[in-house]
Amino acid sequence: MDMSATGESGTGRRAPRGGGGGGGDVWLRPRPARRQAPPLTRDRIVAEAVAALDEEGEARLTMRRLAERLGTGSTTLYWHVETKDDVLDLALDAVFGEVAVPSEHSGDWRADVGALAGEWRAALLRHPWSAAVLGRPLMGPNVLARTEYLHAALVGAGLRGPHLTAAAYGLANYVIGSAMMQAAWASRDEDEARRAADERLRAEHDRYPTLAEHGHLVGKDWDEAFTHGLRYLLDGIAAQLASGPAHP
Repeated sequence: MDMSATGESGTGRRAPRGGGGGGGDVWLRPRPARRQAPPLTRDRIVAEAVAALDEEGEARLTMRRLAERLGTGSTTLYWHVETKDDVLDLALDAVFGEVAVPSEHSGDWRADVGALAGEWRAALLRHPWSAAVLGRPLMGPNVLARTEYLHAALVGAGLRGPHLTAAAYGLANYVIGSAMMQAAWASRDEDEARRAADERLRAEHDRYPTLAEHGHLVGKDWDEAFTHGLRYLLDGIAAQLASGPAHP
């Protein structure tokens, strides 16, 4: 058989097309069409940033690593966001976008505030990194929508001035703090950590008698503990409102 007719050489390797077989063919062959990546947009950057933060946490996020995940160069990324802080601000606002904010209030301020707090906590727990990086000015549209709804519910209940500020901050700090605590414990073997804590408290019962008898900071049911704590806060706000005008 004429091996050249099949395009095979005697060595079992395909013979170069176009004859010759000398060097330099790579410069003569047409380059294959380059597969185009999806266009780089702010929404795509934010979605990838949230995914990276969910997988690896805030400490591992860099502009270079984010650019690699997006299949682009850092220079291209900088056309859309200037710093890592920009990325965190946008990612946090995306998390707040998962909080369902009703278009209007129900007329029951406790129900409105309680539902919002539960939605907010759930969003933070879906993204465990988020609660730990909230100590920054937040002015995104989703953050502001949540804050507006919370403040409007409290104003509707009758709170003004420092009373309004104290109630809003107290509720926000409770939601953030509970989410941070739960996320921290979720990152380890919670059952093993609880057993070790219980053993220490039993061993040092005389020094920590209340903790040994009634439990410690690790809750046995995170959801139940959050619900009870939130009710205590709302009860306190209601008591303030019942005691007289909650405004300067």
